[in-house]
Amino acid sequence: MDPLMFDIVSALGFSLMGAVLFSAIGLVSGTDETTTLAPLTMLVVLLGAPPASVLAFFIAGAVAKHMTHAVPTALLGIPGDTSAVALIGDANVLRRLGVPHIALRKMLSGGAIAALIAVPVSIAFAVVLAPFGEMIKQFAPWVFLSAALLIAYFSAGRWAAMLALVPFVLLIVALQTLTAKYGTKLSVSYFLGIAVAPLIASLFSLLSPQAREGMRRQEFKVFSLAPDVKAWKGYFPNPFKVMSRRQAGVTAAAAAVSSATFVFSPVAMAVVVGELIGGRIKQAYERVTTVITARNGISESTYIAETLIPLIAFGLPLSPVAAGPAGPLFNAPPRFSVDTATGQVNNLHNMLSIPEFFWFTLMAVVIALVIAYPFAMNYAHNAASFVARKVSHEAVIATFIGLVLVIGLWEGGILGLMVILSIGMLGGFLERLVGFNIGVQFMGYYTAVLSVPALIAAFK
Repeated sequence: MDPLMFDIVSALGFSLMGAVLFSAIGLVSGTDETTTLAPLTMLVVLLGAPPASVLAFFIAGAVAKHMTHAVPTALLGIPGDTSAVALIGDANVLRRLGVPHIALRKMLSGGAIAALIAVPVSIAFAVVLAPFGEMIKQFAPWVFLSAALLIAYFSAGRWAAMLALVPFVLLIVALQTLTAKYGTKLSVSYFLGIAVAPLIASLFSLLSPQAREGMRRQEFKVFSLAPDVKAWKGYFPNPFKVMSRRQAGVTAAAAAVSSATFVFSPVAMAVVVGELIGGRIKQAYERVTTVITARNGISESTYIAETLIPLIAFGLPLSPVAAGPAGPLFNAPPRFSVDTATGQVNNLHNMLSIPEFFWFTLMAVVIALVIAYPFAMNYAHNAASFVARKVSHEAVIATFIGLVLVIGLWEGGILGLMVILSIGMLGGFLERLVGFNIGVQFMGYYTAVLSVPALIAAFK
């Protein structure tokens, strides 16, 4: 088979796999993107999938998950994942008004339009920044340090998160020194420890009688689902007919703006831009429906932009998404790597051309929308009911913990597991106590491996 045709067929297959898998995962509330997207993308990389297929799998998975995460958010009042946190306030308002199905449909339609807009805009912005890529790579240690401090400052922890970088970075440096004495060089284990840090912290809390008592519940949680009302014919609804003309225009504009940014987290962008939009609309119902539509679109477009812009322009994970869920696209030894001494990269940045980035990303987005959008619009009520009643969150968590343990043992044996547990415990409890979120933790990892050696050399 012709190499190009092989890449297309392979990317098509991995796009379908990612879209179907994460359409289902997105229905389960609380399944964080880093905890799900990152380990499975890492697995795809380590199994030897072609570069285009790795990109297609991640993009299709991210878009599909951000479609179906709207289901538990709108219908159950529980954030589908981290990105849905910015949507929960407006979603709860619409649930109290008795129109959660309207909230859901507008969220889904806004996300679909924003995803399509984000692809050309973010790639165009990456092309503009690309000429400065080599200069940025030369200053990579200082860029990572600055990015870590900036992302920490704009996180929920603010100054506490900035100060928490010090012990977290020092722990990584100490663990690297320890494992090096035994001839073991680890990188994936650090990544996985950060990815599942909240899960590890929760599991360890169960071992404490005091913490376990605080988790105890006396009764089952009750969910109320409004009746399902279908207002269109056929299987594939037209998103422009679901939204008003004003909502479509506002969402498209917000998606275009957010697609040209890559420093701030999707949650932060959704909150800030949503507030700016809401401040200009006086009528209460129009305001809340427009804001929730735009915010879901912003979370979708920002996610795509924060993956593509650093990947295409620099090859360095210089964004919260790139350092977190999209991390395996940048750094997944032995296939993909970021050289800790020089900042040189060997990852999708070098392996795919600009046209390949555009067409394979667009393919993945379209496939994800074709699968996830009509599915969520038509079967959201049944799916939410099934997940709430039948799907065990414990089983989902156990599955991902098992995957992480397998990869950790593969990379470093017992030392790999020790690193995962150590990083996960510290990161998880710091996030719980001071808002030291996963995005900051990933930047802390790159600060440890890039910036600390440069700092030591500078002050010798």
